[in-house]
Amino acid sequence: MEDIAGAEVSVDDEVRFGKKIAEYRELRGLSLRALAASAGVSSSFLSQLENNRVSASISSMRKIAGALGVSIADLLSTNTGHVRGVVRAADRPVYLMDSGSQKQVISQSPVRNLEIYTGTFAVGGSTGVEQYTHGRAQEIFIVLEGSVELYLGSEVIAMHKHDSIEYLSSVPHRVVNAGDTVAEVMWVTSPPTL
Repeated sequence: MEDIAGAEVSVDDEVRFGKKIAEYRELRGLSLRALAASAGVSSSFLSQLENNRVSASISSMRKIAGALGVSIADLLSTNTGHVRGVVRAADRPVYLMDSGSQKQVISQSPVRNLEIYTGTFAVGGSTGVEQYTHGRAQEIFIVLEGSVELYLGSEVIAMHKHDSIEYLSSVPHRVVNAGDTVAEVMWVTSPPTL
């Protein structure tokens, strides 16, 4: 196999590379054919590569890594490929909202099939003054702690701990903590819209 950025690639790296491609492909729910088409390589080449019967050029490695949404270094890493690793709560991206409330991103890039957010609402906090929409996806909203009001279209729905509701993200919506304690919620959206 060719060098990558001046580093010699060993036989172990080659074996790991094929295995990691298969792991990332399965993690993303891609068929061999779909990944091959996305990367611009043949299905037979990709199959042989995953089974360590051929080596890849740097160009092919870049195409395959790009189609998987990872770097070549990720494919050569000794870390487990079937999970993305632990993201500590303190390391998650945070979006500040109205009145001291915040939204945290749970799903990691590259987001493929769904996105997950959690939100913490101070008493009186909300997602904003106006209702909002984002794409036309299936969205599931769950109250983890406290009570909130979900403004959904022309309805106002009182929701309490462990209540959930499903709606289209194209319907204008907004969340307000109308209770007297901090509220925690979760949004699961598929396909991703933000």
